[in-house]
Amino acid sequence: MDLKISNCNNFFKIKGTLNKNNLGIFKSEFKNIFDKQQSITISIEEVESMDRFGVNALNDLHKEAIAKHKNLSIIGLGCKDLYNHFKTEIAA
Repeated sequence: MDLKISNCNNFFKIKGTLNKNNLGIFKSEFKNIFDKQQSITISIEEVESMDRFGVNALNDLHKEAIAKHKNLSIIGLGCKDLYNHFKTEIAA
C-alpha cells in the first residue's frame, strides 16, 4: 500500500507503508513543520509497515522537535519497529 498523509490543524494521520521508496512524500509534508506549528500529533495507527528509513525519518522529526523546543506526539499502536526503536533508545 502507498503512503497517505492527511491532516487537520495539527493532527496528522499516516496510512499505509513508510519506506525508502516514499520517504520523499513524508519529508516534504513535514519539512519546516516546526517553523509553523508549536506542537503536532502524528497518528501511526494505520501504518502497515515501516522500514529503517521510515523509523529514522520519525526519529529525525522527534530530534527536530526537541532541538526547537516544540511538542511532538506520536500516537497509535501502528508499527512495532518504531515502538522498539524508541523503547531501545530510552533504555540506552
